[in-house]
Amino acid sequence: MSEKTHNITNSQDLSAYRSIFKATSLFGGVQLWKILIEIVKQKFIAILLGPTGMGISGLYTSATQLIQGLTSMGLSSSAVKNVAEANGSGDFQKISMVVTVLKRLVWFTGLLGMIVVIVLSPILSKSTFGSYDYTIPFMFLSVTLLFQQLSAGQSVILQGMRKLKHLAKSGVLASLFGLIISVPIYYFFGIGGIVPTLILNSITTLLFTWYFSRKIKIDKPIITPRQTFQEGKGMLKMGLVMTLSSFLVLGSAYLLRIFIVRIGGAEEVGLYTAGFAIVNGYVGLIFTAMGTDYYPRLAGVNEDNRKCRDIINKQAEMVILIIAPITMIFLLIAPNVIFLLYSNRFIPITGFMQWAMLGMIFKAVSWSISYLFIAKGEMKIYAINEFIFNIINLILTLFGYYYLGLDGLGIAFVISYFIYFIIVFCVAKNKFNFGLLSSSITLCSIQLLFVASCFLLLYLWKSNFVYIPTVILTLMCCVYSLKELDKRIDLFNIIKNFTDERKN
Repeated sequence: MSEKTHNITNSQDLSAYRSIFKATSLFGGVQLWKILIEIVKQKFIAILLGPTGMGISGLYTSATQLIQGLTSMGLSSSAVKNVAEANGSGDFQKISMVVTVLKRLVWFTGLLGMIVVIVLSPILSKSTFGSYDYTIPFMFLSVTLLFQQLSAGQSVILQGMRKLKHLAKSGVLASLFGLIISVPIYYFFGIGGIVPTLILNSITTLLFTWYFSRKIKIDKPIITPRQTFQEGKGMLKMGLVMTLSSFLVLGSAYLLRIFIVRIGGAEEVGLYTAGFAIVNGYVGLIFTAMGTDYYPRLAGVNEDNRKCRDIINKQAEMVILIIAPITMIFLLIAPNVIFLLYSNRFIPITGFMQWAMLGMIFKAVSWSISYLFIAKGEMKIYAINEFIFNIINLILTLFGYYYLGLDGLGIAFVISYFIYFIIVFCVAKNKFNFGLLSSSITLCSIQLLFVASCFLLLYLWKSNFVYIPTVILTLMCCVYSLKELDKRIDLFNIIKNFTDERKN
C-alpha cells in the first residue's frame, strides 16, 4: 500500500477499523461508567474534604505508586505479551505454565512493594509531608501495593486470554463498590478516612478481578523454582524496562507534587490533582479503552513493518476522530465541568485544563506510535525515549509552575507532548521505516486546527460572545468526525441496523 494513497473502503480496512471501534466501544462504555462513578465520588470528596483533603489523598497515592512502579517489575504490561502468545499457540500446557509463573511473580513483587513501603515509611512521611506524623498511615497503606499487584496479575490473565468482557465487568463492579465504600467513610471520618478508603478500594478491585479470572479454567502444573525463573525471565527482562519507564513517570509526578506543596501548599496540590484527573483520568481513559485491544493486535504483526504501519495509522485516525470532539466539548464547558465534578473552589484549574486539552491531540498520535517499540520488543529504544520525555516534562512542569502557576503546568503539558511526538516519529521512521499516511496527516491536521482555534478563542477572548464561533467550530468538528467515522466503519448503517433491530 502506498503512503500517498489509503483506500479505506475495502472490506479488509472496514474490518480493521470496526475491530478498533468494537474494542473501543466495549471499553469506552466501561470507562464511561467508571467516569460517571468517579464524577459522583470526586464530587463527594470535593465537598467533604475540599482541595486540601484531595491534595493529601493525591500525595499518599503518588508516594505509594512511586514505590509500586519500582517494585512491580512492570508485569502488568510486559506479561500481557507472554500470556497472549501462549493463548495464541493453543498449547494448554504452555498457557498453564505462563499463568502459574505470572501468579508467583505478582505475589513476590507485591510482597516486595509492601515491605519496601513499611521500611521506608518514615522517609516517605518526611519527604512527602515535611514531618514524621504520617509514618503509621504509610505503613497501613503498604498493603495496597500487595493487593494492587495481585489485581494487576489477574487483569493481565483476562487481557492476555482475550476475556475482555470479564475484564470490563470487573472494572465496572470495582468502581461501583468503590463508590459505595468511599462516600460513607469520607462523610463520617473526613480526612481521617482517606487511608481506610484507599485500602478498602484496593481490596475491592482484587476481589472482582480474582472472581472473574477464576472463570478461566487453567490447570495448575507443578513448576520448580528453576522453571519459574526460566519462564519468568522474559517477563522480568521486558518488565524491568517498563519499570524504569513507570518509575520515571511516577517519580516525576511525585517530585512535582512535592515542589507544588512546598511553594503553593497542599491546596494547590489538590487543585492540580483535580485538573489532572479531568484531563488524564477522564479524557485519557479513551487511551486505556483503545490500548486494551491495540497492543495485542500490534504485537501480533510485529515482524511486518508494513502491517505495523497500517495498524498504527488506523489507530491514530480512530483515536483522533474520537478524542477531538470530546476535547472541544470539554474546552467549551470547562468551568461547568469543574463545578459539576468538584466545586467553585476548583475554578482556578480552568486554564490548566484548557491548555492540557490542547496537548491531548499530540498525545493521541505519539501514544499510537510509541506502542510500536513495545510490540517489537525494542525495550532499549522505548526506555531511552521515555527517559528523555520524562526529563523534559519534569523540567518544563517545574519551570512552568514556578513562573506561571497552574496555567504553566498546562503549557508544559502541550510542549512536552509535542516534543515527544517529534521524538517517537523520528525514531520509528529511521528504525522501522514508519510513516504517517497522507489520509492520517490530513485528518490529524484538520482536527488540530479545530481544537487549536477553539482553544485560542476561549483563552484569549474573555467574553460571552466567544461561544458563538466556538460552538460553531465544535459542531463542525463533530460533523467532520462522524463523516470520517462513517467512511471507515459504515457508522450510519450500523446505527440504522441497530435502530431497526430495536424496533423489531
